[in-house]
Amino acid sequence: MSFDGIFTHAMANELNATLSGGRVAKIQQPYENEVVITIRAGRKNHPLLLSANPQYARVQITHIPFTNPDVPATFTMTLRKYFNAATLTAVHQVQNDRVLHFEFSTRDELGDELGLRLIIEMMGRHSNIFLVSERTGKIIDLIRHVSADQNRYRPLMPGAPYVEPPKQDKTDPFHDPDRRYHALEREVTSALSRAALLQQHYQGLAKDSATELALRLNQGDAGWDGFFAALATPVPTITAQGKKAVFTAIPYLSLTGEQSQYPTLSTMLDAYYEQKAEHDRVLQQGGNLIHVIKNVLDKDRKKQRKLQRTLEETEKADDYRIRGEVLTTYLSQVERGMTSIELPNFYDDNRPIKITLSNQLTPSRNAQKYFAKYTKLRNAVAHVHQQMQENQEEIDYLEGIMAQIDVASPKDLADIRLELQQQGYLRKQKTNKKGAKRQKVAKPDQFYAS
Repeated sequence: MSFDGIFTHAMANELNATLSGGRVAKIQQPYENEVVITIRAGRKNHPLLLSANPQYARVQITHIPFTNPDVPATFTMTLRKYFNAATLTAVHQVQNDRVLHFEFSTRDELGDELGLRLIIEMMGRHSNIFLVSERTGKIIDLIRHVSADQNRYRPLMPGAPYVEPPKQDKTDPFHDPDRRYHALEREVTSALSRAALLQQHYQGLAKDSATELALRLNQGDAGWDGFFAALATPVPTITAQGKKAVFTAIPYLSLTGEQSQYPTLSTMLDAYYEQKAEHDRVLQQGGNLIHVIKNVLDKDRKKQRKLQRTLEETEKADDYRIRGEVLTTYLSQVERGMTSIELPNFYDDNRPIKITLSNQLTPSRNAQKYFAKYTKLRNAVAHVHQQMQENQEEIDYLEGIMAQIDVASPKDLADIRLELQQQGYLRKQKTNKKGAKRQKVAKPDQFYAS
């Protein structure tokens, strides 16, 4: 299941129950498109993650550890400025869309009450997080600035009025007194399934949710009502589906496979997204490393192929020696100006051997040219073997680094980057701090049996 409108509805209820009335204690932005706002509520700190990641956009309370950048992002500084001692008053969803509004109350520099709204739109590559003034309705700042050239429907820049995403002419499934699905039954065909019709006419239904509702409608109104009643008391469930897994707010009857259930939606998302999101961050943050390594690997592999061709050429060294010796033996038969000649090859029962000549050289110099070629190739053998070995060692090393990046956590990337700098593959980063200590490469984790 994707983070669709149905799941967003359940998550809004969970966050309201846990966080409403809590105060902002800390604001961090560990990654370019993710913010973590720690809210103190019920005598506990709750790290609230708002992610505008194009693939994993979501909202949840998270307990996955993360590393913050040395210099806070501009958006972080803006949030810290406005959310000082702010209280979260409510969380609400816009109809059944993947949009959540977090309502905050604080005071401005004059002590007057100030209403702020933090809005997250979870819409794939268009996902974004906005800080909006409740009084003016204008955007104070947002995590991704989008120019008017990129989005003509609404300006997404600080100072612009906040405009909601374009509305679709669909029914909110949580508010459907006319039970519109009855009329849709007449449109069901072999080519257009009930689930597809539900997706077309109801807001915020991912394919999994539409399929589930289509199945429950076999029980009529009771099936439809039972689905939405169950969402009031979620049973967070991850269902294995072959190589992938599907998360849902309640167990879906349409999903078969091994199921794991969790105490809250947030703990379930931690379990589901930890490896996926972390791997994506590694690829994002390690993009420069991967680019550098791939470039060096491409050059090394081309060099290896060239060296292999040179090695194959050295195997012909004896052919040049034989031609030189045959020419020397029958030098009297060779005339200047010839481009080739056939002579008896005494290394092959005097069978004729064709020898190419330069018409610019004397017969003697032609013979010397073949001996020089032979000597060069014979001496090159050991050197080529050594170069191939050294080149292959570098290829193996860099392929090993690529394999490390593939399984690395974001915090491991700093060590990998440092190692590549020390090996000369990357330029060392300059620092303005005086007396900054050199970073040490972390040692492998050690485990001890009890």
